[in-house]
Amino acid sequence: MFGPMKFAKAAGRKLKGMFKGKKGKEVLEKEVNDLGLDSEGVDIHVDDEGKVTISGNAVSQEMKEKIILAVGNVNGVSEVNDEAGSNDGGAASQFHEVVSGDTLWAVSKKYYGKGSRYMEIYEANTPMLSHPDKIYVGQMLRIPADAKASV
Repeated sequence: MFGPMKFAKAAGRKLKGMFKGKKGKEVLEKEVNDLGLDSEGVDIHVDDEGKVTISGNAVSQEMKEKIILAVGNVNGVSEVNDEAGSNDGGAASQFHEVVSGDTLWAVSKKYYGKGSRYMEIYEANTPMLSHPDKIYVGQMLRIPADAKASV
């Protein structure tokens, strides 16, 4: 479990609908399903301030992390509180907030020591990323647990 993760509330994918209570839950669950993520066993709760809580047990650590990013990188969401477990007990990933000037190459160099491994980060963030060159300031990226941090 990661606890509360901050997200850029004014950045991210713009979805139709309000992010409060039951309606927010429905909008975010639809986003997760539209991305093809397996949310079986995971519950999404949204409060009136745009804070999301993920609870339950995800099918895997990877899927839990992708669900957190899918809902967190939505315009209007300021925080995701991770109260979920995972059925596979996989190792937790690191997360990186994109800053001005970042590219996946630069992020890969920071975490892996080689920019040429950028496709590993891209793949770890699909289907939320549609192309390796399409990242934005404030976006959170998943850096797989096997990354050798050089930071």
